[in-house]
Amino acid sequence: MLILLPPSEKKALIPGPAIDVYSGVLYKALDWASLTESQRARGEESIAIISAKYGVLRPLDPIEAYKEKINNAVMRQPVTDYLDAINTDLIIDCRSSTYQGVWTPPRNICVEVKVFTEINGVKKIITHMSKKTRGEVTRILLQENAPNNPHELHEVISRYFQCQLIEASDTSPWILEVIAR
Repeated sequence: MLILLPPSEKKALIPGPAIDVYSGVLYKALDWASLTESQRARGEESIAIISAKYGVLRPLDPIEAYKEKINNAVMRQPVTDYLDAINTDLIIDCRSSTYQGVWTPPRNICVEVKVFTEINGVKKIITHMSKKTRGEVTRILLQENAPNNPHELHEVISRYFQCQLIEASDTSPWILEVIAR
């Protein structure tokens, strides 16, 4: 399992591990410090953070707080080289659209997490609070038995959220539509 995360615009003013420097909504919901040692070990193996400044980061990679917008043209090749070398059966894409342009995962094993709210039975896309839900989804994946395919992912997440799995097509990856709580 590979979990792709965006960086956080909000950063703690400490030089240290990426997982501690990034302090926005997604990372607050993930709550790395409260995970068990084995859950953090799973996170170290499975989380890849796409950074505008550093490219691909693992949770414990040391970074400094920075403010920089992603330059897809500059970052595409190093990010692609790094991520293409990872052998995995399942990619869970929790990146924001800004960071999706830097690497396109194989559609057949990638599940893009899209977050919605539901008002009177109608799904509406949400932006800011989708980060919180993606952080919660990531936390669940570190706490539960790791899924090996899109159907197992849906099974795990559906225990916590109302969600729907949409099969991949020739032009798009699998999509897990999650209704925020």
